[in-house]
Amino acid sequence: MASKRDYYEVLGASRGATADELKQAYRKMALKFHPDRNQGDKTAEEKFKEINEAYEVLSTPEKRSMYDTHGHAGVSQGASGPGAGGFEASGDFSDVFSSVFGGMFGGGTSRRGPRKGADLQTEHTITLMDAFTGTQASLHVTRQTSCIKCKGSGAKPGTSVKTCGDCRGTGQVRVTRGFFTLAQTCERCQGTGQSVESPCPDCRGQGHVRTTENVTVRIPAGVEDGTVLRVPGGGEAGERGASSGDLYVGVRIEPDERFERDSENLMIRQHVSFPMAALGGEVDVPTLQKSVRIHIPPGTQSGTVLRVRGEGMPALRGGVRGDLLVRVVVDIPGKLTKDQRQLLSEFAKSLGDTGVATDVNFLKRAFK
Repeated sequence: MASKRDYYEVLGASRGATADELKQAYRKMALKFHPDRNQGDKTAEEKFKEINEAYEVLSTPEKRSMYDTHGHAGVSQGASGPGAGGFEASGDFSDVFSSVFGGMFGGGTSRRGPRKGADLQTEHTITLMDAFTGTQASLHVTRQTSCIKCKGSGAKPGTSVKTCGDCRGTGQVRVTRGFFTLAQTCERCQGTGQSVESPCPDCRGQGHVRTTENVTVRIPAGVEDGTVLRVPGGGEAGERGASSGDLYVGVRIEPDERFERDSENLMIRQHVSFPMAALGGEVDVPTLQKSVRIHIPPGTQSGTVLRVRGEGMPALRGGVRGDLLVRVVVDIPGKLTKDQRQLLSEFAKSLGDTGVATDVNFLKRAFK
């Protein structure tokens, strides 16, 4: 009888490999030599047994420690090998096998009892003012709801739900696939562990019916575009009395004609005249609630941002409000009267700006 190969060599992993690295190596080798991919290939079948045996030992910390210290002799009594008449995935290793392969090759994890209802997703659009004050939205949601007639049991009134005869209420059955055995979801009860012999006529034994309902969603002040709100129990009804899923509402905020938003701050453009920018003054600017008067300092340049504290958006989770940021835009007149041109020309001369066209006729043509 040939001696066993080193388990690390079987998996193609180093002795210092982490648990995740071992799992990745096992997945790669198991996929390569799985019997479903190598129909009738006895060599591949033997290699698959060898891979499972190696991973069963190395994935268990205690067995790996014994193997690292004493080799095959340290785990010879506990390892499940090809000579044992087949490999049975059970206990912790069954969980590992299922987590690595999911539902591939007819395996996968099983479930017990009625399933919780599925979650639902939808979107709702509001205005910037709604986001400022907070609001409530009534959404039309089509979903599975618990059947009123059978109270979600799926059984005809006057009858009851029975324990599934195939899985005896466990929700899973053991299935032999060639040389190993796996736990699989019971096909008869779909993993619920229950069967309905006399189905409810309204829901046909499903325990739920599809309806369209109004769901009220509270949208808090300060909500931002893209925020997702959770409505507990607003999703699909669960199987036969199990809890409902949740409803997730993605909030969208319409663009506003006046304001741009940056987190809790609001931004607005405010036009001022050239004289006001040069000499300073005061101007009224709008906020979401009212108008406020702000001071334009003398010599303000176009593009300057002035801050009005506390006139922005409320914080979503409470706290200090954001600010209003006013971006000043200095308007340059497109037309001037003769007197205005003369005054502007004299002003340019007083500044010593020799590059400015001071010829009145030229200015007349330029601003015509």
